[in-house]
Amino acid sequence: MSESKNTSRQTRTKKSPAIKEQATYRFADELGGLEVLDAQYHHQNFSRHSHEGYTVGVIEKGAQKFYRTGGNHVAPQGSIILINADDVHSGHSAAEGGWSYKAMYPLPEQFEQIRKELNAPCTSAPYFSDPVIYDLELANQLRLVFDTLEKSSNRLLRETLLYSVLTKLMCKHGKGRTTLNDPPKSQRQLALVKEFLDDFPSADITLQELAQLASISPFHLVRSFQKAFGLPPHAYQIQSRLRLAKKLISQGHKISDAAQEAGFHDQSHLHRHFKKAIGITPGQFAKHLKIKSQ
Repeated sequence: MSESKNTSRQTRTKKSPAIKEQATYRFADELGGLEVLDAQYHHQNFSRHSHEGYTVGVIEKGAQKFYRTGGNHVAPQGSIILINADDVHSGHSAAEGGWSYKAMYPLPEQFEQIRKELNAPCTSAPYFSDPVIYDLELANQLRLVFDTLEKSSNRLLRETLLYSVLTKLMCKHGKGRTTLNDPPKSQRQLALVKEFLDDFPSADITLQELAQLASISPFHLVRSFQKAFGLPPHAYQIQSRLRLAKKLISQGHKISDAAQEAGFHDQSHLHRHFKKAIGITPGQFAKHLKIKSQ
């Protein structure tokens, strides 16, 4: 009986090792401040969201499935993910063991800065039409940049490699975004709503009030706004609030204060949306930035 009990106890304590999910954010000083991510995910399921900056990432292991530009895409190991600024996207694992990747988030004005310094005829930020590209040379150069930004303090080397890889990315895979010199009235009306949500994310505003701002019906606003920007107004407001909260946390504000100032009901409300969109909690984000949170 004693031997049977021991066997049973050993069987109960045998567990398969848990797969640890982790994400590390850093800020590089180059280009006025560049956000860099090193992440490994297994169960993480990103909700549809957007970023102020581009996403330029290399899949190191596994594969990721994500939504962008009206469709779903799969990025396997070795491929490069490209998501334009303000593109609505999602993400989850496309492989049994999850996926790991390294990414940077350059802002449109940072791309514009490089183009101006190159005296390029077009100084606007590029548009990347392909969500997934296969470019071994560029992928290896991106890996070198990520490794250098993490390990080297040589500013000349860091800047040289970063400028070089972003220039090559623009020249090989970037295109100009088609814009209208005089957009139709409907687009201008929607732009007013978007600008309001961007400028006043914490505002407690109703759909009726937004519709009045745009001089269209609430039903038409919801349908047209989602078609134009990928999210309905209330979901877009959440993204604007997340951007503000993230900015406040990076400036050293307490998480509870950032949540309140950004317009969230409370800290748990911010926590839930932050984790679904960014992949880590506000506390983890603050810790990565070496900011004391309470």
